[in-house]
Amino acid sequence: MLPDEIIMSKIFFIRNQKVMLDSDLAELYGVETRRLNEQVKRNSSRFPEDFMFQLSQVEYENLKSQFATSSWGGRRKLPFVFTEHGALMLSSVLNSEKAIKVNIQIMRIFTRIREMRTNNLSIKLELEEIKKKLTNHDKNIELVSNYLDELIEKQDNPKPRKQIGYKRKNE
Repeated sequence: MLPDEIIMSKIFFIRNQKVMLDSDLAELYGVETRRLNEQVKRNSSRFPEDFMFQLSQVEYENLKSQFATSSWGGRRKLPFVFTEHGALMLSSVLNSEKAIKVNIQIMRIFTRIREMRTNNLSIKLELEEIKKKLTNHDKNIELVSNYLDELIEKQDNPKPRKQIGYKRKNE
């Protein structure tokens, strides 16, 4: 079994999807990248666009620029990337015991990442709710403070009041 950190480091976020490079998957499965891609081409009906796509030149350059050292080698073609479903489908195309074990581990990691993302979303929603409450509390405190200031000002500068009622003869 591979450490989860190694697999997690090979998951990228491209086109708003979590994906893995064909070369990284081939390395994990213990096959050559060209052999992996050959199997995918032979079974192209199993890999629709939402399972696998080829990177554009710009996306590939951006991905390469994220790494200080270039260990990308000399590729003649732009790499393919596989979404979670595409990586799952690879296990049906690559029918080795290692591919099955690694694929199970990859699926567990994708699931864990999804759970972490969901947890982060719920935390963000809770924070937004707290911010709204604090903003509302701030407004209420400011309103109370303004009323207190008005009351204090009225107390310090009382207006002479006209008396209501019967007047006494002595007055």
